[in-house]
Amino acid sequence: MRTRAFSVCSVLAASIFALPLMLAACGGDDGPPDDEAFATLQDCFDDHHSGTEGLSVTEAITVCCIDHPINGIAPSCGNTQTDCEDHVDAELDTASATADEISDACADYLIKK
Repeated sequence: MRTRAFSVCSVLAASIFALPLMLAACGGDDGPPDDEAFATLQDCFDDHHSGTEGLSVTEAITVCCIDHPINGIAPSCGNTQTDCEDHVDAELDTASATADEISDACADYLIKK
């Protein structure tokens, strides 16, 4: 009987110690998606590209288009490559991104949205 009780306790102890590892492996992110709203795409871009995150131009545009409501709309960069490029080009200052960076970001956005 003692052996059976020891076996049961061993299995429970192993499960308790393994549970956090299993949950971490399945988790992915450390929390809920970042869905902070911004009034403009430029505000969001500046926060993610020039701010503390320091994302690349392409990453910042993609994140803003997908994860953040811009003027109450999310995802905010349209449904086609042309819609996205026109929207981003109109919303960002000319010094913020090149045409190639915007094109790359919009392609990434359409894949990930």
